[in-house]
Amino acid sequence: MAKIKGVIIVDKERCKGCDVCVSSCPFGVLELSTMVNSKGYNYSQMVNEDCIGCANCAVMCPDSCITVYRQKQE
Repeated sequence: MAKIKGVIIVDKERCKGCDVCVSSCPFGVLELSTMVNSKGYNYSQMVNEDCIGCANCAVMCPDSCITVYRQKQE
C-alpha cells in the first residue's frame, strides 16, 4: 500500500495570519512565520514534513490561501 505525503503551498501575500490553519492541523505541520508579507501580516508556512495531505488547513482557511498537493510515496 502506497503512503501519501502532502505538500502545502501558502499564498503568502493573501494570508492574514489568522492562525486557523495552524490550529486545524492534526500533525502540527503549519506555523506562523516570524517574517511578514507586504501587508504586515505574519503568514502561515509549512515547518515540518509530517503532512499527510488531509487538507484540513485548506478547508478551514477563510481566504483560500492554501493549496494542498498529495503525492504517493513508495
